[in-house]
Amino acid sequence: MTVYIDDMYRYAIGQFKGMKMSHMISDDEDELHDMAMRLSLRRAWHQGDHYDVPLDAREKAIRFGAIVISYRQASAMRRRQVVEGACGDPAEAVAWLRRWFATRNSGLSAAPERP
Repeated sequence: MTVYIDDMYRYAIGQFKGMKMSHMISDDEDELHDMAMRLSLRRAWHQGDHYDVPLDAREKAIRFGAIVISYRQASAMRRRQVVEGACGDPAEAVAWLRRWFATRNSGLSAAPERP
């Protein structure tokens, strides 16, 4: 399994109370929490499927092996995790999301979203 960290800090949405933040995600919740612990992030900061990580902790996460992905890739991977149960490959995440939206919007049956 792998932990991924995005570049949300580059966008306005990644600015919070003067901090620059990134999303940290993984298919394996234990691995995600382990990385958060190594970064000294509080478990209470877990947001259901990700952590928001300040810029200094982002750099540590990368040193500890987190894979850098784009904000768009993270968004697509989080949707895929809801739909299919796994984040999938970051290299094809955005294309997967486009296909998913096209299928959903065409009225064809697509994989149901998990609760």
